[in-house]
Amino acid sequence: MPDAPIADFHAVVPAGGAGTRLWPLSRSGYPKFLLDLTGAGRTLLQGTVDRLLPLTGPGNVLVVTGARHADAVVQQLPDLGAANVLAEPSPRDSMAAIGLAAAVLVERHGPDVVLGSFAADHVITDLDAFGATIREAVAAARTGAVVTVGIRATEPSTAFGYVRGGAPLGAPGAPHALRAVGFTEKPDAPTAAQYLATGEYSWNAGMFVVRAVVLLEHLAAQLPALHDGLRRIAAAWDTPDRDARLADTWPGLTKIAIDHAIAEPVAAAGGVAVVPGTFGWDDIGDFASLGTLLGDEEGGAATLGEADLVLRIDSDGALVTTGGRTVSVVGVPDAVVVDTPDALLVTTRAHAQQVKEAVDAWRERGRDDLL
Repeated sequence: MPDAPIADFHAVVPAGGAGTRLWPLSRSGYPKFLLDLTGAGRTLLQGTVDRLLPLTGPGNVLVVTGARHADAVVQQLPDLGAANVLAEPSPRDSMAAIGLAAAVLVERHGPDVVLGSFAADHVITDLDAFGATIREAVAAARTGAVVTVGIRATEPSTAFGYVRGGAPLGAPGAPHALRAVGFTEKPDAPTAAQYLATGEYSWNAGMFVVRAVVLLEHLAAQLPALHDGLRRIAAAWDTPDRDARLADTWPGLTKIAIDHAIAEPVAAAGGVAVVPGTFGWDDIGDFASLGTLLGDEEGGAATLGEADLVLRIDSDGALVTTGGRTVSVVGVPDAVVVDTPDALLVTTRAHAQQVKEAVDAWRERGRDDLL
């Protein structure tokens, strides 16, 4: 028998960002979380909600997204219900998004709610291990801790932030939970190697589990104006005054990530725990990581789209996404070719992080139609 949903647990899915390092597949009007980048027949957003519903039960997932994406989210998740899609008038970063969801959950369900925040555009494998990790995280959160999930580092990556684990938390139902000593930003290569060697550091995947009222208490202590604004909006969310409160309050909210607003200062005070996650995780941050994720063809090559439209000669490791016409790659190992109706990208896996520079350059030329 599968495990029952977790009592009083609600998942929050912030669905934002433009995924500029995955341009031209990902655009500001139709970003990567709305795309099927794995060939699974489900978009990244749909896959995220699919793995959360067994933990929350139906009706207990909230998606927070931009107003311009709200209709697409509702269309992709028809069973979610429009009331569980919170549309932001403008981007105010992750603290406003998650804080709004926390405040709305408290208004709707009372003070016992535990929320878990999970990005809409990550790929996770080994769902049994994922579920077990989140159940531990919820148990740890019931003690009053802010809990993050640390992904076991498999290499000294410079692409991720890190969280350092310390002494055991000792929380009932969370035998693997540790006190979090602190968070660090993306390190340089020698520092990342040192982190890996200690065994104390894991990748910070941006997953947070916490009692909603605890999150709001921390926010009130750290950024009282942001807290008060979000509580004011949430109190009106399910009333005719929602639009008025959004109009007069949302634009003035502080734009800050939850890591900086809460995780880092609360960790410094000893209030954050980390639960190690042993499941497979990828944030598909660029075409190099997408190629690795999809690279099951001969020579590590990868195709997103119709494989019979792609020809590779002396081009091991080439990633090609097809837009309906044939693509031939000759003598360019580790190439990245992304073919869309109005834009073609040619780069290499080694230069995948620079794709954002192309987006910036087209913006400077006034080609917003491409973005």
